[in-house]
Amino acid sequence: METESEPYVRLATLRQLHQVVADLNTARSLADTLQAVADGAISGLGYELAAVNLVRPDGDLVVAAVAGSAGAEALLSGRVGSRESWERRLSMGERWGDLCFIPYTQGWVLDDDDVPQWHTSGPAPRFPDEWHPMDRLFAPMYAASSGGGELLGVISVDRPRNGRRPGAWGREALQMFAFQAAIAISNARLRANMQRALVRLEREQQALRASEESFRQAFEYAPSGMAIAEMGGDQHGRLLRTNDALCRLLGRPASVMRRYAFSDLVHPEDIGTLLRTSAEGGRAELRLARRDGSYVWVSLRNSVVADTADGPRFLLTHVEDIEERKRHELQLAHRASHDALTGLPNSAELRTRLSARLCSRPPGTEEADAFASAAGGEHDGHGFLPDGGAEAFEGFHLARTGPAYDSHVHAVAPSDGPEDDGAKGLAVLFCDLDGFKSINDRFGHHTGDAVLIEVARRLTNGVRDGDTVARLGGDEFVVLADGLGKADAEDLAVRLRNAIIPPIRVDGRAVRVGASFGIGWAGCGMSAEEVLQSADQRMYVEKRSRSKANRRVS
Repeated sequence: METESEPYVRLATLRQLHQVVADLNTARSLADTLQAVADGAISGLGYELAAVNLVRPDGDLVVAAVAGSAGAEALLSGRVGSRESWERRLSMGERWGDLCFIPYTQGWVLDDDDVPQWHTSGPAPRFPDEWHPMDRLFAPMYAASSGGGELLGVISVDRPRNGRRPGAWGREALQMFAFQAAIAISNARLRANMQRALVRLEREQQALRASEESFRQAFEYAPSGMAIAEMGGDQHGRLLRTNDALCRLLGRPASVMRRYAFSDLVHPEDIGTLLRTSAEGGRAELRLARRDGSYVWVSLRNSVVADTADGPRFLLTHVEDIEERKRHELQLAHRASHDALTGLPNSAELRTRLSARLCSRPPGTEEADAFASAAGGEHDGHGFLPDGGAEAFEGFHLARTGPAYDSHVHAVAPSDGPEDDGAKGLAVLFCDLDGFKSINDRFGHHTGDAVLIEVARRLTNGVRDGDTVARLGGDEFVVLADGLGKADAEDLAVRLRNAIIPPIRVDGRAVRVGASFGIGWAGCGMSAEEVLQSADQRMYVEKRSRSKANRRVS
């Protein structure tokens, strides 16, 4: 048979090479690409056996694809050769460009290394370029076009169909094929990485959507109030989102709530607490305004939602209705400081309020005058806070110097002379009921209690807002009235006595009690006990004098 011409062989090889390269680029996965490389060496380059050894992440090479022999595939696939052994092979033999050819005369030293191989023995070559079964030909695949790039793997081929070692054109074709195979493998890896990244991104997005949905449901359907507020900037504290529970609590729809910030809704006395809580991301108890103008006690718990790039961005606020607890606490505090029968402040509360108006420096001292002239604190005109407000003054009687006196209004008693010098002071009217014991003994405790309740009501109606009417116990009452002169205090005592004298009807019968009043004056430098004892003594003096007068009349 006539031998085919060299140009025809080259053209046919190019066509086959073009086809196998096209197959490489149409493979869908990395495994398909590796198999296409092994198959291409068989169908496009004319070898009967080919294997693709792929570099693993640890540097060793694994047989990833085998073509041409089912037996060889079963023996070699998945086996691993060390990087050290492969580098030894690629440094031996003859260099054909990037190719490495190890003739059978040198390759026998490789028979016992750990690189997977498929070779059979055979007779010596009959002519110089005849292929021997123990010859080895390797085509390294690099990430770059030259041998200096990263090694991706090695194509090993065996048994050329024409039985000869490849000539210059065959070597060039194998080298070109290895170059295209390296590109195809890199692209397949890139596609695989992209697919994995897309899958991972989709999973992350699904997880994010699921997390957002979980948060939305937890936010919207939470049994207690929830809000998201802006943090920082001109719109700091503006409500961005509120749940149904918070809208119901404040009686405002969500569309209206977005017009407000928490600072627009908080009670004026609690604004400082709110600002500290917003800045620190902590918790606080304060009052928020309802739509009807009333206020509800709530517990706020703030969490700062941070943005890793821009810093804190939002406040996630949990709003819990504590109105019932606060009401219970106020009731307990009221019971502790008020008389259970009459509802008036009790003895302990009276002493607390009185002590709040007194300091340890008596009038006329240099320090007291300095404090009195520098006092700029606001009060109700009588020197007292309304019920329950005495806590604000607790520092006044606990320390002798320092900030406790910054807003103290110095209490000065009028002179003891018979003339009214026009000075105003804190009058302490000590009241003891006359004839109460006989009523209690004759008609029983029920009637006695009713009398005490009515007397408490008449005393309360007879004083100004801001004055204090307290029950010491038994049939003793005390009135604290600030800003009175001596004549004012005497007139007040007369009015209160006249208010008590009219008959009191209990269970269809009318009973009468009288009242004796002693007027004392509270002044800084005195203790609460000293003030009450002074008023008590004056009351007994007044009681004895009225008793003597009654005996003279009779």
